Amino acid sequence: MARFTRIQVALKMAEESMIPVFYHKDPEVGKKVIEACHNGGIRLFEFTNRGDYAHVVFEQLNKFAEAQFPEMILGTGSVVDAPTAVLYVQLGSNFIVSPILNEEMADVLNRRKILWSPGCGSASEISRAESLGAEIVKIFPGSQVGGPKFVAAVKGPMPWTQIMPTGGVEPTEANLTEWFKAGAICCGMGSQLIKSDLIKAGNFKQIEQDVKDAVALVKKIRLQYPARI
Repeated sequence: MARFTRIQVALKMAEESMIPVFYHKDPEVGKKVIEACHNGGIRLFEFTNRGDYAHVVFEQLNKFAEAQFPEMILGTGSVVDAPTAVLYVQLGSNFIVSPILNEEMADVLNRRKILWSPGCGSASEISRAESLGAEIVKIFPGSQVGGPKFVAAVKGPMPWTQIMPTGGVEPTEANLTEWFKAGAICCGMGSQLIKSDLIKAGNFKQIEQDVKDAVALVKKIRLQYPARI
């Protein structure tokens, strides 16, 4: 069972405004990355469902986080169907992110009151996702569907819409300023934040520092462009 309600998750997304997105088949590596992110100031973490036995790895990571960093909210990304969503909910996932809009997922996740962020690429998809109960919608791949200009264009006629871009988000002042100025509620960052060469080198201290720098940068930009939810 999820340890955090969907309301708590949505508020934390707005507060933190960034989510590391990560997958590795070795749970020990995942634990070190979670620890580095936690020490860097992160309290939201998305583990992506991308490899064989990914759910087995997630189970170990979620139990680790619950024991060592109880305030860390772990969720699951790259979930594309309802059965897989249910599997991760049974393992205690606190939120589910998808690259697509699959309406069957809404039924099972709303029933369990799990925050669900489906991937959308048009205003019509976003509106349909919201009618299905999605509080925060994902645009993916963020840069390919139109980038910050797409977010600003959607927010014009639909100012209530909360958008989380993933794909094309970089931990730089220029890039993050564009997204937050456009109205993004939160940004997902993968290899741009948690670099594969640092993982291979086992340099988790540098990952911690990179995360710390990104957290400080987000807070600085949010002073000018605050989140509203």
